[in-house]
Amino acid sequence: MTSQRHRPRLSLDLLRGFEAAARHLSFTRAAEELSLTQSAVSRAVKTLEEQLGRPLFKRVNRGLHLTEAGQQLHRAVGDAFKLIDEATGLVMSRDAQTLGVTTSVPLASMWLVPRLPRFIRSHPEVDVRTVAANQKLDLERERLDVALRWSAPGASTDGGEPLFEMEIFPVCSPALASDRARPLASPADLARHVLLDLETVATHGAWSDWGPWLEAMKLGDLKPAGRLDFSHYDQVVQAAIDGSGVAIGRHPHNARHLRDGLLVAPLGRDAVLHRGTYSVCVAPRSVDRPIVKSFVAWLRDEVHRDATTGSAASRHVSPPR
Repeated sequence: MTSQRHRPRLSLDLLRGFEAAARHLSFTRAAEELSLTQSAVSRAVKTLEEQLGRPLFKRVNRGLHLTEAGQQLHRAVGDAFKLIDEATGLVMSRDAQTLGVTTSVPLASMWLVPRLPRFIRSHPEVDVRTVAANQKLDLERERLDVALRWSAPGASTDGGEPLFEMEIFPVCSPALASDRARPLASPADLARHVLLDLETVATHGAWSDWGPWLEAMKLGDLKPAGRLDFSHYDQVVQAAIDGSGVAIGRHPHNARHLRDGLLVAPLGRDAVLHRGTYSVCVAPRSVDRPIVKSFVAWLRDEVHRDATTGSAASRHVSPPR
């Protein structure tokens, strides 16, 4: 009875440090996972060993191995953390009031956010949290449910289901496209115009919207009449609408601008370049949430809506008459 009364109440933080170290068999990798220092994880394990009165690891050839006591504790702690994570997921899934969504900054501002009122009108009980980020966010760590992720041509998104293809092509205001002094009948005619470009630094390095398109059209040495560079895509689009020059349009990002006649694509279908695929990724803990299933179905309905209401790029990428 005495040993039962004096059994130590083990700290959850100590157990998390031990579990990560036991899983990786490395204090260094455990520290990286937990965003701690290696010495902090080592101290946590040492404190736990002192509280239990027995070693949990042994060093063999500069590597870590679990002792018999360590193996027994690791099995129990691993099962306990799994139960905690599952319970947390269940609690959150029962709260149908929140939905976390992430995608790239351009797709969020140009396509997703303007459409969200339609989803909210049919699901007024839901609070939608949108996170626009050009880097790939960890859905579990950021407590997000759905991601719309871009993959380059020929690549795919792990765990994602394709949602739509992305196409790029030159766009400008109707007035600029109708300027007879500077016709836009062929790609080479861009030499007479100011190019509006998105220039930024993404996770894969420096990015230019015009670069891939000009290379595909074998116009890598084109000398335009001028250039205006912007750090955000919505700025590029607004400059094009204002008649400041020619920008690279994106389908479906600019679907409503083309549909409403704010922009035109003067060079036609021959100037369209396929630039990859956007896919839907759902966090494993959110797969069975009814509101997540409804949201993914709504996304697909929106893509279909574009195609059937005349806002698809294929119906608008044609020279002005």
